[in-house]
Amino acid sequence: MAQNSELLSSLATAIAGGGIRIVDLTETLRPEYATITLPDQFGQASPFVKEEISRYDDRGPGWYWNNFTVSEHTGTHFDAPIHWITGRDLPNNSVDTISPQNFVAPVCVVDCTKEVGADKGFILTKDFLENWEKTHGRIPAGSWVFMRSDWRKVADPANYTNMQADGGHSPGPDAEATLWMINERDVMGFGTECVGTDAGQAFLFEPQYPCHHYMHGAGKYGLQCMTNLDLLPPTGALVVATPLKIDNGSGSPLRVVALVAA
Repeated sequence: MAQNSELLSSLATAIAGGGIRIVDLTETLRPEYATITLPDQFGQASPFVKEEISRYDDRGPGWYWNNFTVSEHTGTHFDAPIHWITGRDLPNNSVDTISPQNFVAPVCVVDCTKEVGADKGFILTKDFLENWEKTHGRIPAGSWVFMRSDWRKVADPANYTNMQADGGHSPGPDAEATLWMINERDVMGFGTECVGTDAGQAFLFEPQYPCHHYMHGAGKYGLQCMTNLDLLPPTGALVVATPLKIDNGSGSPLRVVALVAA
């Protein structure tokens, strides 16, 4: 117990002294931030909408505050297993029942910027991940895998999902890579800078949307719409990702930060 207390004290000292940097991986929630758009026959995610209640005026002279409306899956957000049909019957599958211990985990950042720069619809494969391991070492069990694409720099701000006549074109893993991360590496989950963990064309895959299908069916998590992954090392960072505790929530916007040795 004393040793653990010393460890926490050392961590706090390192953060306060700048020995550990805190990197914000979160996009700012704002009305113009892109949301996933589904075909018209399906329900749609609400964008972020903010309504001022008062601002030091006759509606409330001493305080400023707002109401807001937002989908569980808008902005930088967390996907719980219950989000997908494959995870609907799992125990502890919603944001309010997930063990808080799982909200703090190491991360491996897989740099795909060169590939995504050449092809916005780049598909992450098992071979690519295994080649990454040859340089950076084995992905530890219980780690997040983040796919770095620098999407904010690549995508058109007016068409952030890169929607074309045949659907979206954004990067993501294929089924084999997803199953490998789950079965061979027992990851905590998969994260991306794009608006979804699956590739834009993943509705054509078998099964459709394999990252959602397999990750959530295995009780794993998703993070999307992150930023600043270029500020993280390939290994060695610690991610803190704590969604709102929504009753039976399928996901939640959240503030994702990483602890990085300076």
